[in-house]
Amino acid sequence: MAIKEELVKMLNQALELEHAARIQYLAHAELIKGQTAEKIIERLKEIASDEQKHEGIFRELIGNYLNGEPVMTLAPTHRANETVAILEVNLKGEKDAIDYYKQIYQKVTDNKKELPYEFETLEHQIRHVIIDEQEHVTELSLLLGL
Repeated sequence: MAIKEELVKMLNQALELEHAARIQYLAHAELIKGQTAEKIIERLKEIASDEQKHEGIFRELIGNYLNGEPVMTLAPTHRANETVAILEVNLKGEKDAIDYYKQIYQKVTDNKKELPYEFETLEHQIRHVIIDEQEHVTELSLLLGL
């Protein structure tokens, strides 16, 4: 498979993860109750907004830089009903996303020569998303007291 086609496939999986994460964060924000609810709800909604930005980044990379078609589907979401479980399931999701996005990043850097007019943008944007996701891991860990 040509590198661009392979990256479209990988980035579409990433796009599905971001679609699901946004929906999951927004749904979970509606379930938070208790004394610290406002702070946690606000943060979950901010992270959902970040995930929406990542969706746009991945869509642009797929469509404009790799001449692919962005998917309109989403990865599985994960239910949780109480605050700690909500934070834990989202923390795991962020870590899983980082691990996968690092695979995409490695694929891009390994194929730099085959991407003479796309490499810098792909590398920069994917790295930026990874950095955002690492920030989410830190924030969710702090909310969990880890």
